[in-house]
Amino acid sequence: MPAADDLFRPTAGAVETAPDASATAGQPKDDGKGGRKPTGRVRHDEKMTVYLSSEELMHIEQARLSLRGQHGLGVDRGRLVREAVALVLAEFEERGEDSALVRRLVQE
Repeated sequence: MPAADDLFRPTAGAVETAPDASATAGQPKDDGKGGRKPTGRVRHDEKMTVYLSSEELMHIEQARLSLRGQHGLGVDRGRLVREAVALVLAEFEERGEDSALVRRLVQE
């Protein structure tokens, strides 16, 4: 069942505000290689289905609730996942085989 944030969020004409400096601390910087940025709250034309374990979904939901409760950021699960993917892909573009993504996939 969707959360209240998912049901009552603006969708048409919503403008995403730029995060403040404290929200971006520790994130990889764009380095001119076409750094990836998540799309935020816009209508998305493409869809991808990803299957998760109940534990993975619980971690995502706990992160979403923590972002809301501790940081005042009301984000839905889709936005949280898009942000995480953008961070991982930016680090992969920057570091290649030394990236956390490659290291974790090699361990499997």
